[in-house]
Amino acid sequence: QPERGFSFLGAGPLDMRMDTRQELTAARLLEQLTLDELTDVLRRYGEELMARRVAKAIHAAVEQGQLPTTTAELAELVAEAKGGRRGRTHPATQTFQALRIAVNGELAALSAVLPAALDLLAPGGRLAVISFHSLEDRMVKQFMAAHEGRDEALAQGGSRWSGHLPRGRRVVRKAIVPTPEEVARNPRARSAKLRVLERLV
Repeated sequence: QPERGFSFLGAGPLDMRMDTRQELTAARLLEQLTLDELTDVLRRYGEELMARRVAKAIHAAVEQGQLPTTTAELAELVAEAKGGRRGRTHPATQTFQALRIAVNGELAALSAVLPAALDLLAPGGRLAVISFHSLEDRMVKQFMAAHEGRDEALAQGGSRWSGHLPRGRRVVRKAIVPTPEEVARNPRARSAKLRVLERLV
């Protein structure tokens, strides 16, 4: 949605809010962050290898009163900071991911909703989560692993459950990813990963 600032393919506003009622936009965030804070955001949420270089370029623009006003302008600034376009992925992809996550508090929201969703499930119910980047997928994978246990044999016979409650079992051991045919029909599905946890008790 270029008009909401989620894409750098159009000249949208530096907004990126999922909830337009909140005050914090991407533009305001960039104006508020220090150089070190911006570097941390890009590195942590975007896994941007050139985080410091990109942060310096953006921060310098802010300091000079020349912060880009559109997503296209910001994307160009980031691309220039990284030495221009190379490869299939746009140089600003990770920066836009980092800013969107920071503006919307996405990882905090995911961290809160996973246990809440599992609590709502009845035994036999399944929690299916689709993630679209490695940070989300890592959180989902770790959450499901933490709530999965196993029966341990006891020396005196019988067994006991080892693990956290509510206990569950991963329906598939590895994440389900889209087939090449699906990606061809829907390129946005390329990075999607589906993980499923079934509640046992």
